[in-house]
Amino acid sequence: MINSKALQFYRDRNLIVIFYLGLASGLPLLLTLSTLSAWLTETGVNIKTIGLFALVGLPYSLKFLWAPLKDSISIPVLSRLLGHRLSWLFVTQILLAASAYALSSMDPQTQLWDMALVCLMLAFFSASQDIVSDAYRIELQERAHVMGAGAAVHAVGYRLGMLIAGAGALYLADPSIYGYSWNYVYKIMAVLMLALSFICWLCPKSRTDLAREGKLQVSLRQSVIEPLLDFSRRSHWIWIAAFILLFKLGDALATSLATPFYLELQFTKVEIANITKIFGPIAFLIGGFAGGEMVRRIGMMRSLWIGGILQLLSNFLFSVQAMVGHDLWMLTATIGVENFTSGIGGVAFVAYLSALCNLQYTASQYAILTSLMALGRTVLSSGSGYMVASIGWVWFFVATAAAAVPGLAILYYLMKQLPPKEQIN
Repeated sequence: MINSKALQFYRDRNLIVIFYLGLASGLPLLLTLSTLSAWLTETGVNIKTIGLFALVGLPYSLKFLWAPLKDSISIPVLSRLLGHRLSWLFVTQILLAASAYALSSMDPQTQLWDMALVCLMLAFFSASQDIVSDAYRIELQERAHVMGAGAAVHAVGYRLGMLIAGAGALYLADPSIYGYSWNYVYKIMAVLMLALSFICWLCPKSRTDLAREGKLQVSLRQSVIEPLLDFSRRSHWIWIAAFILLFKLGDALATSLATPFYLELQFTKVEIANITKIFGPIAFLIGGFAGGEMVRRIGMMRSLWIGGILQLLSNFLFSVQAMVGHDLWMLTATIGVENFTSGIGGVAFVAYLSALCNLQYTASQYAILTSLMALGRTVLSSGSGYMVASIGWVWFFVATAAAAVPGLAILYYLMKQLPPKEQIN
């Protein structure tokens, strides 16, 4: 049980803002992932093509290319009114809502590749929002030992956003509840994103915003080259980058085609929503707060090790699910374990990435690190549909567990090679 002393870490006045940042970031994500997969599956798009739609998430992997612009370029008028970070956040969220609304007017049967292009735009603005949001979140946290609490609260908001775009969308589209068309569902999500954008006007400026007022914009060298050089000065920085790329790969592969998997096993949209989008996030939140407490008590690296092993083992449950078929109790167990272990590993991972960043280059460095992580969810998982078509669901999930081993091996190497102080400093 988490004691009262631990709970005081979650009472920081900035954590409410961090919760909002997580909510805004989580809402658009599933609109190009599982919710989109459900839409495509129900319109008869084949599993290979659905797998290829993972490539629309490329902006998440490449966002470091334009992240420096958000560190160095200010938006006229809005920067004075909202601050540097919040002005970018507001504009990006408006464009994000516009992209979601454009997607809501399309038909997968006749405009499939046009949809892919608009999904790419939606992912671009979502990734851009993440750049600013992550930098702003890190700058709000004043002390390094609040990183775990901030990561946990951010995860709560993030999962709530995913809940709205996941379970909420499935409920709205299910004929037994509301029966709205997928087009109308996406219109609703666009309106929600537009409403969230105006919360920016209620958020405080970060200390970096206050410090930079009245100063000239930084040079290209300061915004691009120096952040990369700063990161490359770390001991074993290549191994750290490789670890970031591979740590969540197994988890990303296992969930890349989860919705088509459930639908193929004849689970209804309501059953999928109840178990994977309601119960699952609850298990994730419990794991997330456990992960935050674990980081506080035993440190980031050991928390990552425990979380990584648990994530690997949880993938085997999906193989069992594939053999059992339509069984609600088995699905409940599979989703509960997968989300709980993902919560532990995810919070420790976000805390680790945050701690790696130099506050002078937060947007650039955090974007580079999360871009490496996103590669596993995009390029490396785009062939998952072909894997399923070739070896079937059972062996596909066994392969996803094996994909988690290299990341754990690198983590073990880093824990042995780096002194505890250098592991996060």
